[in-house]
Amino acid sequence: MLKYILETKGIVKDFPGVRALEQVDLKIKKGEVHALVGENGAGKSTLMLTLGGIHKPDKGEILIEGERVHFESAHDANSKGISVVYQELSLVPNLSVAENIFANRQPVGKFNIIKKQELIQKTKEMLKLFNIDYIDPMMLVKNLSIANQQVVEILKAISFNPKILILDEPTSSLTEIEVKRLFDNIRMLKKKGISFIYISHHLHEIFEIADSVTILRDGKYICDADVKDIDEDFLIRNMVGREIVNMYGERKEDQKIGDTIFEVKDISKKDTYHNINFSVRQGEIVGFAGLVGAGRTEVGRGIFGAEPIDSGVIYLEGKKLKIKSPSDAIKHKISYLTEDRKTQGLYLDFSIKSNFISNKLDDFTSGIFIKDNKVNRSVEGYIKEFGVVTPSADRNVSNLSGGNQQKVLLGMWFGIHPKVLIVDEPTRGVDVGAKSEIYELLRELASKGTAVIVISSDLPEVLGISDRIIVMKEGHIVGELSKEEADEENVIALATGVDK
Repeated sequence: MLKYILETKGIVKDFPGVRALEQVDLKIKKGEVHALVGENGAGKSTLMLTLGGIHKPDKGEILIEGERVHFESAHDANSKGISVVYQELSLVPNLSVAENIFANRQPVGKFNIIKKQELIQKTKEMLKLFNIDYIDPMMLVKNLSIANQQVVEILKAISFNPKILILDEPTSSLTEIEVKRLFDNIRMLKKKGISFIYISHHLHEIFEIADSVTILRDGKYICDADVKDIDEDFLIRNMVGREIVNMYGERKEDQKIGDTIFEVKDISKKDTYHNINFSVRQGEIVGFAGLVGAGRTEVGRGIFGAEPIDSGVIYLEGKKLKIKSPSDAIKHKISYLTEDRKTQGLYLDFSIKSNFISNKLDDFTSGIFIKDNKVNRSVEGYIKEFGVVTPSADRNVSNLSGGNQQKVLLGMWFGIHPKVLIVDEPTRGVDVGAKSEIYELLRELASKGTAVIVISSDLPEVLGISDRIIVMKEGHIVGELSKEEADEENVIALATGVDK
């Protein structure tokens, strides 16, 4: 009997000027969940793209059930039993759930006319795998929540009857409850003999769902281990090559929280959130927790003027503000770091330099002319301060890793010297080393008196970084917890309305 359903031996992959993978070995057993971890740039995505048939290895071999295989395309990989669910969803928004799951494989009859009822029935059978009966197979994907789009993406991959299913950051848009549902389904599919390669920056997930783990660093294989034999410190130490103590940091004794600087009173937006009241003090970090759809992001965007509020009042330093647009918020020194850096936060096809100054051009212009020397000094300073790894400030942001893109976004908004900073999912898709650096930057800004609001679906993050936690449910604030009162059970109980 073969010990491994999938093996890679000595995989090498070069791109112009960089070796992305160097002699990487990977061994996956049948019916196991095998985690793959490493910092951004460690080679995880390149290895998955190679296994998925997108890239061809320059050296090394891939074996499935002991047989050496070559992939010319993603279709080849699918036909050999490998399906991949990438972090960036590949669904077509204006097609239905059924059309997305069975794209180019719809049942057809005479004259190649699609058999609609058979397609619907096959889709219902797929949805039953996840015990889902509330999604209409003919519903357009764009009308689904991000969490349900993630489910459709996974079902699409499963529809190929894979032997190995690769999940790349599958929980990045899911709440704790949705993650639990996903894990239940992974366990169910594992019992059917499907093997998983599971990639996640959330290390606590590795210990909950994975049987074994392989660690990559700088494109190289570092080690593998059975999860039961290791702890989180082992993972972090081998991922980053150094010790990281106290990931979230802590408030220093001389960093006192000041007086109330920011207040929100009875703000509402029709069908979205209602009578929201809270305040934040100078130097305080307030976390917002809740399920997807609770209204947290919408409140943040409302304060920032991206989706203006219908009613209510916002005060800064005791003065009533009128915020009808983001430019109004910026004038009042209110920053908002969006949860979607790729489509709403950054100009991906522009340079780091252009992104850093994009929201504060008045600081760098004289009439119609840009003060290049001032721009260069400022941007180089921010690159150094935020630890952005790049050969040049002129490098396009699209060429940076996720962690470095997030640091550029932070630099953009720190650059207006905010009195209030709202960060929405500040470490989504970011590796453990970059997370630690981002938390340190947030704490440093708070220490200078900025009021910081952290909106996050990552409950350990909210608990770790916040001085106080506000919980939302269905557009309402349903509770507020001090750092001492807050734990996972209390927050989940408030967010779901279910007693502990």
